[in-house]
Amino acid sequence: MTTISEAITTIKKAENDADKLIEDTEMKSSEMIDEAESQSKEIIENAKKEAQEEAEKMLFEAETNAKKEAYQITNKTASQVEVNKKKASDNVDKAAEIIVKSIL
Repeated sequence: MTTISEAITTIKKAENDADKLIEDTEMKSSEMIDEAESQSKEIIENAKKEAQEEAEKMLFEAETNAKKEAYQITNKTASQVEVNKKKASDNVDKAAEIIVKSIL
């Protein structure tokens, strides 16, 4: 009878050990899932932040380039206006000379 009792005790201990192992494994897998979720959230947040920074950088560069282009256009236009003013002024002088000659 002692052997049957020992066998039952050994089986019972093995069952308890198996239950404990299952419980530990479930707890460990739950912890691993939580950690993976936390890491994935962190990765997503970092990616969003990097994308936002890159978008801001691109916007700044586009604005800078647009300002440079606008400045160049303004300068070119101003110089063309000056040329046209000079031509118009020359024409006024010629017109005045013609008027004076026709009057005299």
